[in-house]
Amino acid sequence: MNRRDMLKAGLAAGALGLAPRLASAQAVTYAPVPKGWRSYVLTTRVEPTAGATRAWIPLPTFEAPDWQRPGNVTWTGNARVAERVRDPKYGAEMLRVEWAADQQSPAIEIVAQVQAQNRSVVPGKGNAAPLGDAERALNLMPTTFLPTDGLVKETAEEIVRGKQGDVARARAIYDWVVENTFRNPKTLGCGVGDITTMIRTGNLNGKCADLNALFVGLARSVGLPARDVYGIRVMPSEFGFKALGAGSEVVSKAQHCRAEVWLSGSGWTPVDPADVRKVVLEEPPTNLAMTDPKVVAARRALFGSWEGNWLAYNVAHDVKLPGSKEGPIAFLMYPQAENRSGFLDSLDPDKFKYRITARELTA
Repeated sequence: MNRRDMLKAGLAAGALGLAPRLASAQAVTYAPVPKGWRSYVLTTRVEPTAGATRAWIPLPTFEAPDWQRPGNVTWTGNARVAERVRDPKYGAEMLRVEWAADQQSPAIEIVAQVQAQNRSVVPGKGNAAPLGDAERALNLMPTTFLPTDGLVKETAEEIVRGKQGDVARARAIYDWVVENTFRNPKTLGCGVGDITTMIRTGNLNGKCADLNALFVGLARSVGLPARDVYGIRVMPSEFGFKALGAGSEVVSKAQHCRAEVWLSGSGWTPVDPADVRKVVLEEPPTNLAMTDPKVVAARRALFGSWEGNWLAYNVAHDVKLPGSKEGPIAFLMYPQAENRSGFLDSLDPDKFKYRITARELTA
């Protein structure tokens, strides 16, 4: 099937409507709503190997008054330099670390306290303040892996053709991504989000940083401000969805990218088509049909809500790590370290080496 036929097939599938599927989902509950703040402690211990003398560790200090409140951040270790720094463009905060060249067993441990809660909005409804011009421009601009012209724009325009209003257009893009992509368990880490290659080849697969980037790029290309939100799962799902939560207190490989689209009224509106596809692939008994009640429930909820069992690091793209001799990285969601030869493999925490743990504070 060529790309145009694939697009038409996806549009036809999205046009079939959700009424029968919604009816079948009544036996399954997945409906995150705000019901109080939860307090977490995220501990990241980095002990880089292979002669690394620099490291950059993302901090969960993204602030959103209605769903995330960053708290105290402390660190201990044997670095000669350890300082909190921010990416000047997006405000992504990280701990920049340097060790002496002759430091034996370099190590740093960061303890961050964060409060989070469930989110739920009615897309396009509410009294959110208007988006400022500078923030609108930032969240419409292309990035290295998120172009907003060419095949991306052509595809998005076909998806939203005939849709009236931003909510309908955002929903059409969300449904198209859900219908046409699939989660690929062989993708390393969370993927890289190279959406032009995905569309050009018709290989619409990957993980969260690929599938949600596809939503963001398509939305931006038709004038809808959108952004990836990079973070990490820290607790199991309160609704029992094994695919949508952390499986243990060790969350070194639990990074997850979500997305937001700006809609007048509801403001930054949560969406996560990648997690719908994760439910399809991974939720027991696995390889679920799109009409399975679990999939239908997740698909309905993840356009306008998400659970507070996940913490956000930042919304930054093309991040130039301060003091690094290497070029920009696509996003900052994993600890990074550098030796004379370049970056260590941030997707292999055992060899890198780092360990991230999470626990919830209870009264």
